[in-house]
Amino acid sequence: MEREWNEASGTSLSPDRIPPLTKVEANQQGYRWVAITAMLYAIGIILHTVSPNVGGVTINWTIAMYCIVINLTKPPLTRAIGMGFIAGITLIPSSKSAFPLGNLASEICGATTCCLLLKALAMARLGDWKLAPLVTGFCSTFVSGGVFTFILRLILNLPLGVWLKVMLPVVAVVGVLNAVVTFGLYGPVKKLFFAREGGRTA
Repeated sequence: MEREWNEASGTSLSPDRIPPLTKVEANQQGYRWVAITAMLYAIGIILHTVSPNVGGVTINWTIAMYCIVINLTKPPLTRAIGMGFIAGITLIPSSKSAFPLGNLASEICGATTCCLLLKALAMARLGDWKLAPLVTGFCSTFVSGGVFTFILRLILNLPLGVWLKVMLPVVAVVGVLNAVVTFGLYGPVKKLFFAREGGRTA
C-alpha cells in the first residue's frame, strides 16, 4: 500500500486517512467596500474644497459619500463610527469654519445616525426601501450640521436663539440638498459597487 510521510510527526499515513484539501477562493468582494469608500471620500474632499458657499449654504459632499457607502454595505455600528471619524479628519484641512476640529464630533454623529436609521428600517422590514438614501442623507446631514453648529455656538459664545433661528434652518437646507445628492448618486455607485467582470452585476 502506498503511504505518505508526515514530516511533522515522523509517522506515515495511509492515503485513505489523509483529509481532503479544501480550495478557498480569494474573497475580493469583501474588500470592495474599502476601495469604493476611499474613492468616494477622495471625490467628496475635492468637491467640498471647490464648492462655493452660496448664501451660507454649501453641499457637504463628504456626508453624502459616507451615507452612500453605509447604505450599500450596511456596516456594524463600530465600522460606521470609524467611517465618520475618518470623514471628520479629511474635512479638517478643507474646512471653512472657525473651528475645524468640530468636524470630528459632527461626522461621527452623522455616520452613527445613518447606521442606526438603516438598522431601524431593517427591523421595520423596510431594509430595501428605495427612499432610504434620501431619508438617511437628510437626517445624517441635519444631525451632523446640528452638532457642528452647536459646538460652534459654544466656541463663539453665541445666543441660543441664533442657533435655533439662524443656524439650524441653514442646516436643514443643506440637509435637503445632501438628501438629493445622496439619492441621485446612490444608483450609479450601487452599479459600480456590485459590478463584476464581463459587465454583469450582482
